[in-house]
Order: sequence, then structure tokens, then C-alpha cells
Amino acid sequence: MSALNKQPLAIALSIAFASAFSSAQANVSDNEIRIGYLSDMSGPYRDLAGPGGLEALNMAVEDHGGEINGAPIVVFSGDDRNSADVGANTVREWIDQRNVDMVAGMVASSVTIAATQLLAENDKLAMVAGAAALSITNEYCTPNHVQWVYDTYAMSNGAAKAILEEGGDSWFMITADYAFGHSLENDVTAVVEAHGGEVLGSVRHPLNTSDFSSYVLQAQNSGAKIVGLANAGADTVNAISTAGQFGLAQSGQSLAGLMVFLNDIHALGLESTQGMQLTTGWYWDLNEASREWAERYHARTGRMPTMVQAGVYSSVMHYLNAVEASGTDDSATVRAMMQDTPINDMFATNGYIRDDGRMVHDMYLARVKTPDASTNEWDLYEILRTIPGEEAFQSLEESRCHLVAQ
Repeated sequence: MSALNKQPLAIALSIAFASAFSSAQANVSDNEIRIGYLSDMSGPYRDLAGPGGLEALNMAVEDHGGEINGAPIVVFSGDDRNSADVGANTVREWIDQRNVDMVAGMVASSVTIAATQLLAENDKLAMVAGAAALSITNEYCTPNHVQWVYDTYAMSNGAAKAILEEGGDSWFMITADYAFGHSLENDVTAVVEAHGGEVLGSVRHPLNTSDFSSYVLQAQNSGAKIVGLANAGADTVNAISTAGQFGLAQSGQSLAGLMVFLNDIHALGLESTQGMQLTTGWYWDLNEASREWAERYHARTGRMPTMVQAGVYSSVMHYLNAVEASGTDDSATVRAMMQDTPINDMFATNGYIRDDGRMVHDMYLARVKTPDASTNEWDLYEILRTIPGEEAFQSLEESRCHLVAQ
């Protein structure tokens, strides 16, 4: 073909490419993909999610090239201060003033329930990485949000069953007094009673409690073999510290941390936590892919990521991949694409999203290492067994989600 004949072809290809590029951009609202990161940035859940979760989100954006088909990815962040009103007002402002497409993160269950209902009313998406209440994908399910990392059902089943099998058949619960704590206590109670055990009593404490003395004393006086901690973050750390001061272990009782995170064990140290069994949705040293990503995260933050921070990265990447694959940020289209696409990344293998918004993936039963067995400051867990996703999470047959055909 002569150079003269090639010129019209080149012009035609350029026009076609420009048209396709323009069309791709036109299917993205405001020609930007706008993501809000909502989390506790300064309170008791700061270390398990907080700024570290925002860093994980930024890694996902960078790994995606910062744009999709020429449309920049823009990130906003807000501190919900563990207040449903503050969280809802922040999300409302993002919707009304910034036309946000998706909100990621979210830790406190009360905040998450308020935010996801508001996002659904405005046909925006949410990728929930931190909140644990089972109700988020049960009575509060919507077609607009996905619960990614864990829930109270998954976190209570693994550890509680293992403890019961070892003879821990009498329990006393120390519970955070809001939706998440209530849900976790209820789920643990169901597991204990289903396996022939008994919950002798419980006590509830406000979020971000500094003095656990009276709660630990009530647990000691109950005579229960197991003291279950249905709380998280700084509350769990303070409860474990107080239990140590009161000689809970020396009196023959054992602690069961039902929502324990890597940063909690790191903060408390192996001397006081060694031997504790717990359930986790992810661990940095699981496999080559998890280690590679975790090392990159560590290089940026000086810390290894929690399962929530890893979940933020994974959920945001899955969302961005779906936007790219579908060529739009339309919520229904992106949700359908996410649900049709298996999750195979540094977080999950063959994970999948159900109709109720639950992302199903394997969970893990872990035991905290002894100081002698640990090779470095973040070598904290021994993985005892893998809990298959279908076993770890509540079945659809048990679901109370209105989106699930009964």
C-alpha cells in the first residue's frame, strides 16, 4: 500500500480511537471516578483502619494508574468519629456537593448502616471493609453495598467452636454497647448454646472505655471458664490489659478475643497474648501474593497491614476493575460486573459476591505465637486451619436479606 493510501486509513483509525475514548469518558459521570473514604481516623479504631486504610486505598488508585480510560480517580476522606450522625452528614455532603460514586472503608457498624442506607437511596455504591454487624447484609442489605472482610457470624464461629472443642463450655461476655457488640454477643451465644455450652452472663460497656476494672471483676465473679470480648480496637486492648492486671489467667479463666486485629497483638506484645486463638479474614504472611503486597505497604507506613486495611485495597481494586471492564460508573452496572467477577488477588482466592452483598472467602483460625517462636516483630500468628468460605459465613438459606429469594 502506498503512503498516499495509508494516510486516509490512519486518519480513520485516529477518528475511531478518539470516538471510542470520548464515549468511554462520556459513560463516567463528571469524567471522574470519585471515591470517598469514611473511617474512624482518630478514635479507638484508628489503628485497625484509619489513616492506614486510606493509604491502602491510595495504593489501589496508584496501582490502577490513577485513572480509567482517561477519567481521573479522585479520593476524598472523612473522619466519622464513630458517630452515625457525623458519618451520614459526611456522606450526604459527598453526594450533594461532590457527586461521589462510591464510599470505601467504614468501621463502626452504626455509622455503616446509616451511610449505606443513604448511599442506596441516592444510587451510589459502598464497599464495606471494616464494619462487622451481621445485619449489614441481613435486614439492612441493599443492592448498593458489599461487605468485604468479615462479619460477626464469621468471627464468632471459628474461635468459639475451637474453644468449645477444648472444653471451654461456660462463658461470660464483655460487650461493646452498640450494634456491632450486640451482634457479636448474639452470634457467640448461638454458637456456644448450639454446642452444649452456656453463657453465664454479660456486661456492656460504652465505646472507647478507658477503665475496664468493674467489667473484668464481674467476669471473674461469674466463674465462667471463658471471658469473651465482644469489642474491638482500643477497647479490646484495654480489656486484655486489665484482665492481665487482675490475674484473670492465674485464676483459671481464659480470654477469648473475638474481634482481634494484628495491631492489637503487636501493641500488647506476645508475652501477654501468646496462645490466644482467634479468627482472621487475612494475614500478611499467608502466601507469596499477601507477603509481596504487605511488604509494599510496610515500606510506606512502617507497619504491616491489618485485615481491614488489606480489605480496603482489595475491595477498591475490585470496584475499579469493574468500572474499567464495564466502561461506566453506573452503580447497577458496576455492581453486576463485580458480582459476575471472581475475586483472585492478594486478599482472597476464588472469592465471590452473593445477592445479599456478602463477599464470601476463606477465613482462618490462628494462634498467637510464643515469643520464642516469633522471628520478627510482625511474625505474630500461626495459622492453624483454613475455614472454607461456605462454612465461615452465614448461608443464604438463613439470610434475612430482602434481596435473597426464599
